[in-house]
Amino acid sequence: MYEVKKQIYLDLTKNQKSALCNFLRALVKKTPELGVDEILEKFLEDERYYLEINASRFEFLADIMDDEQFLSDTMLYLKECRKYYDYKKKQEPIIQANKEFAKKKRKFLQELKMGKEPPTKKQLYYYDRLCKKYNIEKKELRSKLEARDEIDRIITEHSEKISLPNNEGDD
Repeated sequence: MYEVKKQIYLDLTKNQKSALCNFLRALVKKTPELGVDEILEKFLEDERYYLEINASRFEFLADIMDDEQFLSDTMLYLKECRKYYDYKKKQEPIIQANKEFAKKKRKFLQELKMGKEPPTKKQLYYYDRLCKKYNIEKKELRSKLEARDEIDRIITEHSEKISLPNNEGDD
């Protein structure tokens, strides 16, 4: 798409070319159900309308809109944009799988790091309070990971015990 962008709209200024290309690319992205020919027709129809009511974003197109070079450049760019978005859509499952893998990898590395670090004062204090509250014998916690897992186990275990009597009484 970027190589094509260098070859088209050679008569336009850098800002005009950029604005037009950005608009066309957004138009292609917004209307995936339309073909390239239909998008071009829609764009030209809209631009003619906006030029008639003097509200066009692209006033510089008034003289060149029906020019054969402009139409061929626009068609070429629209086709490249369509290829780009179709390719991106096909790559979506791979991208999602890579994101999921990266997420699992980060979690694994975080747990590996936590397994090597001593527990924090907050974790030790919270664990101590939970043990007193539920009359549990304390263990020596050697890492952040072990402290986290032990605290989660206590909370889960005791929240289940609390919810069980309520469920049995409802029957």
